[in-house]
Amino acid sequence: MKSILSKFALAVLIFSSLQCFAWGLTGHRVIAEIAQHHLTSKAERNIKKLLGNKTLAYYANWPDFIKSDTTGVWKETSAWHYVNVNPQKNFQQFKDSLEAQKSPNLYTQIENLAKKIKDKNTSDADKKTALMFLIHLVGDLHQPLHVGRYEDLGGNKINVTYFGQATNLHSLWDTKMVEDRKYSYTEFADLLDIKADADVKNIQGGTLQDWFYDSQKIANSIYFHTPKDSKLGYDYNYRYESTVERQLLYGGLRLAKVLNDIFG
Repeated sequence: MKSILSKFALAVLIFSSLQCFAWGLTGHRVIAEIAQHHLTSKAERNIKKLLGNKTLAYYANWPDFIKSDTTGVWKETSAWHYVNVNPQKNFQQFKDSLEAQKSPNLYTQIENLAKKIKDKNTSDADKKTALMFLIHLVGDLHQPLHVGRYEDLGGNKINVTYFGQATNLHSLWDTKMVEDRKYSYTEFADLLDIKADADVKNIQGGTLQDWFYDSQKIANSIYFHTPKDSKLGYDYNYRYESTVERQLLYGGLRLAKVLNDIFG
């Protein structure tokens, strides 16, 4: 009986941890796979020195896996996965509000991790850890509700039903909107990664603040079209299918840009 209970407790722990995976397992791997296709030769060589023969996709979900750690070693990193900024009238006000937040968050940590990897005094072990976080967090940036609002914790407090199943807005966008397409991550990456070089360059343009603002504008649309207690189904998928695909593609291309700038 004790053994059965232990296995049940472990299953519950694993299941509950899966519910908080931004973009789910597939989404983060799609982003990482697309990024892998757009690395410069120099960046690929330098990344291989840290990750060995494993691909970016192999490590894409590691920062979510460690949320199940019970030692407390990684506890402070939970706040790195999001930044809550209430709607602003324009980009400048958004940027000011974003930069005014001093506590570690998604915005501060993407910048800090990039600096840490570039620092010659950082050990290879610490560079590898920083790289694994960076792969994941750039993906988080492109899940719009990771740049959501304070009052509802990025949609976590907005209850909805999706094809009759109770969930919340954040969880819906984290997992269901990607996983329901039933593609493997390599299939999904290949389907999305078809932009011409000029389009890729345009998507990779702008600043980190521009990318955050882009995600929040999409989040504002999601909030508008998904009020509390919404009953969602095929029509919702139809409305946001292209948005989900856009964000996965943009996340992958921009991750490649970040890594090429660091390692290339």
